[in-house]
Amino acid sequence: MTDNRRNDFQLITGGGGYAGFNLGKKLSQQGYTVILFDIKEPLWSMLEGMVFHKGNITNLDELETAFKGVSCVYHLASYGMSGNEMFNKKLIEAVNISGTQNVIQACLTQNVCRLVYTSTNNVVFGTEEIINGDESLPYLPVSKFLDNYSKTKCLAEQKVLAANNLNTANGHKLYTCSLRLPGIYGPGEQRHLPRVMSYIERGLYVVTYGEETLQDFLHVDNLVQAHIKAGDALRPERSSVAAGQTYFISDGKPVNSVQFFNTLASELGYPEAKFRLPVKLVYFVAIVIELVYFLVSSLYNFQPLLTRTEVCKTGITHYFCITKARKDLGYCPTVQNDLTGVVKHFKMAGHMHQVKQTSLMYYLVNIIIAIIIASILLSFLPIAR
Repeated sequence: MTDNRRNDFQLITGGGGYAGFNLGKKLSQQGYTVILFDIKEPLWSMLEGMVFHKGNITNLDELETAFKGVSCVYHLASYGMSGNEMFNKKLIEAVNISGTQNVIQACLTQNVCRLVYTSTNNVVFGTEEIINGDESLPYLPVSKFLDNYSKTKCLAEQKVLAANNLNTANGHKLYTCSLRLPGIYGPGEQRHLPRVMSYIERGLYVVTYGEETLQDFLHVDNLVQAHIKAGDALRPERSSVAAGQTYFISDGKPVNSVQFFNTLASELGYPEAKFRLPVKLVYFVAIVIELVYFLVSSLYNFQPLLTRTEVCKTGITHYFCITKARKDLGYCPTVQNDLTGVVKHFKMAGHMHQVKQTSLMYYLVNIIIAIIIASILLSFLPIAR
């Protein structure tokens, strides 16, 4: 079986990234030959059966060359998810929309019969609460998106689904589906957790916002399982049950974001966030931060502390039902909000809190921060006349 699978080529766009590499590693362990297509080489050691192909999804010729002989494409490559990347509208559209159209075109010309698209639950979520939402929810209107990443992922997902059942160059059918993911975590994750960890280590994780809201998270092992099962569910021998479908994927157990990250902080010996601010106030602060970024980014391209999208994703309840994925794909999350591996990874990397004799300075700094926040709040109160 393994020898036969080595002749079955699976390609992952964004394969040099954390999620794509872990998916590729699992497929390789199952015996497939895996092509990791990305503009950057992976940071981790390649396994037998894994091949790196340097390329850019904005270049159709490079895609078509890489897609020759491939049976299934997992399209994970994207741009602009968080931080200052979120403001590069031109590049976000080029990668997420034009790049996805190129992926579809390359599948058709190179006779790829299965395409699994990695989307986001942001395609239906904006600023309104969603409780146990399912795939019947309509797309968020384009005018209501707060960021270019979510908007372009929504438009790209629709392109992928519209391509389902199109004829490839040799007359076969292209079957497509889309997986809508929440925030990804796991040991060695490169985007979200290091940023949170930097805030914790710098003492910025002392104030949170919102009430006891609930959000979905997705462990990388569950992400890998969902993608492989989706690819299999597009096969003709499975009656292509997933063709043209969307699926919400998560750990299946919504949790409060503050509680989730408090666990990370406390396990590493750092104090948990104790002060809570109203979401509306923090949302206003995010507006100010974004405005400042637009004004000064050409001179100083800093990393915004918060954006409006990030405030909504962590401060407003939104979680989704995975019943459809369980039924159609056979998806069953094996990890649920478990940070054990993440904590172990950070400990090995030397991120344990070192107790220092600076308690007086710590309190002075917090008093100064409190005074600054109070001054900002007071400046918005009406002046008595």
